[in-house]
Amino acid sequence: MKKYIFTLILFVTTLVNFAQTIPFYKSYDWEENPAHNVDKSSNENLIALKEKIVTEFHFEEQALVEYFLEHKILWLNSDDAIEEFNKIYLPFSSDSELQINKARVIDTDGKIINLDESKILTAQDEETGRQYKYFAFEGITKGSFIEYLYVVKKDPAYMGKKLNIQDDYPKNKIEFDLLSPSNLTFAFKSFNGLPEVKQDTLNKDKFHYKLYLKDLKKLDNEYLSAYNAAKGYVVYKIDKNIANNTSDIVSYSKVSQNLYSFYYPEYENKTTGLISKFIEELEIPENTDEETIIRRLESYIKSNVYSSEAYSDELQDLDLVLTKKVANETGTLKLYISLLRTFNIKHELVLTSSRDQIKFDKTFEANNFLTDFLIYFPKHKKYLEPSAQEKRYGFPTPFLMDNYGLFIKEVKIGDYKSAVGKVKYIEPVQASETEDTMVVDIAFNPDDLTENIIHFDRSLGGYYAGNIQPFMHFIIGDDRDELVDNIIESITSELTIEKREIVNGESELFGVKPLQFIVDFTSEAFVEKAGRKYLFKLGDIIGPQMQMYQEKERVLPLEQEFHRSYYRTINIKIPDGYKITNLDDINIDNSYSEDGEELFSFKSFYELNGDVLKITADEHYRENIIKVALYEEYRTVINSAADFNKIVLLLEPK
Repeated sequence: MKKYIFTLILFVTTLVNFAQTIPFYKSYDWEENPAHNVDKSSNENLIALKEKIVTEFHFEEQALVEYFLEHKILWLNSDDAIEEFNKIYLPFSSDSELQINKARVIDTDGKIINLDESKILTAQDEETGRQYKYFAFEGITKGSFIEYLYVVKKDPAYMGKKLNIQDDYPKNKIEFDLLSPSNLTFAFKSFNGLPEVKQDTLNKDKFHYKLYLKDLKKLDNEYLSAYNAAKGYVVYKIDKNIANNTSDIVSYSKVSQNLYSFYYPEYENKTTGLISKFIEELEIPENTDEETIIRRLESYIKSNVYSSEAYSDELQDLDLVLTKKVANETGTLKLYISLLRTFNIKHELVLTSSRDQIKFDKTFEANNFLTDFLIYFPKHKKYLEPSAQEKRYGFPTPFLMDNYGLFIKEVKIGDYKSAVGKVKYIEPVQASETEDTMVVDIAFNPDDLTENIIHFDRSLGGYYAGNIQPFMHFIIGDDRDELVDNIIESITSELTIEKREIVNGESELFGVKPLQFIVDFTSEAFVEKAGRKYLFKLGDIIGPQMQMYQEKERVLPLEQEFHRSYYRTINIKIPDGYKITNLDDINIDNSYSEDGEELFSFKSFYELNGDVLKITADEHYRENIIKVALYEEYRTVINSAADFNKIVLLLEPK
């Protein structure tokens, strides 16, 4: 969710201007002649000798501003570290001012090389047009130190701010200070093992909060981990204005009330007429069921209303959105709500965060957890993500689920309407809703047993169909054949296709029926002759499978996107005069259950009925966040598919 939404609609208590003080940064500087010490025998690519961050909220001319100071000293002990840090980007924007910016290199001989103004550069992002500034370091050699210090004056951010403390390199000394006027108090919460922020009660002119650490260990980014959410960080927010006895300034109750007032107004007659006209364009038949209406609304909006990331009053004006069909995130959400209200479809607004970046905290109310909008339909227990063009009803961005969120529900008492907000769990989509089902019938060419005749039937549902099925109306003619070919060629490119068919290839069937690909083909990719014997590469039929390796002990929980199931049935017609002598290789059974519920599993087995071998290989993952203690169990299961992928059946003459 864009920052400006909160700027527009959230309640901010009037801030009383207490006695003026001098900003901290004016009395702060780096050492003129530094003597940095580091263990030169270290194998670390990078060490932070010092990281100091000071955030100060300060009154100037009856307005509250923020001064942000960052001072770092880094030891670069590898070419990779030098390449990564030869440019340092500054948090500069059109509404901020750089008060101080300086940097220097201290080489291995202790020589100080100061960056002059020509090395503090300005560039522009070609796509967004946004300007940014950066330090361009030169003369860095392995074992050098770089040091930089800058101060930015900007609009204050105090409704909820995440400050990352831990990183993928060790830090010898960390200092975080937050200073605020003597009438404004702040609240803090530390995450992932960091100590709590303390108040320095000796400072009488300002409130002073601090977190000082020594020797903070690095945290490596592990495969399939929610790394940014797992690092040590601090969240802070303004709490009280003691000048007018206002407390709990940032609260989800106020967020709920203000969002409701903003998104659920009483519409004027003109707006009501435009909504009715828009609905006519949808061409929804009478007596259409509610879920079909929701799907139709979403499909029409995401296909016909241009989505812009720009902020402007026009792009969020509902009347203009209805007529011009151009909207930003705010305007799009207004459009959805106006249509759902007109159809009397009960729904709730949900605000949450992406759990791979920051887990929504149930107890600490801060706006930095409110980053993404969902719409929840309690009757159907499903979600819609209005701002995600590529997602569809029932299947929003997976990382927004299996998380907590703020649910905002309309309440009516007589003619009075209001809203209540409640933090609740966002259930993930179940594995039964995201299935990859494969049925393969395989015969051998009696005149050449190295050639297989294959009937391949694969159905994709839920998230597995989500990148294809909603957009099938764009895929026409030869492109449909190419789509089928790409699906089958993920297994083998050595084939001759005899027949192709797509079932449920209509866009509106996403979430209703699985997208199905049926292909008849012949191939010589699966059989090798070895004298009088034949080797049939059974595992290749299911396509390449991921194998997880772990060279050192796992530290972070594993974080998957969504629950999922794979169903695979392979029917093999054994050629006359032959038998398979290693059938037991097919049997694999690895699973993990908790409290009687199977969380993840891979099970393959066979049935032999005459000359027909039926093989089943099913795989299920019903848990997204895997605790470190269960990592090996999970790895065993997921590697089982890779083990199946290696199975080669031996056909011998009877």
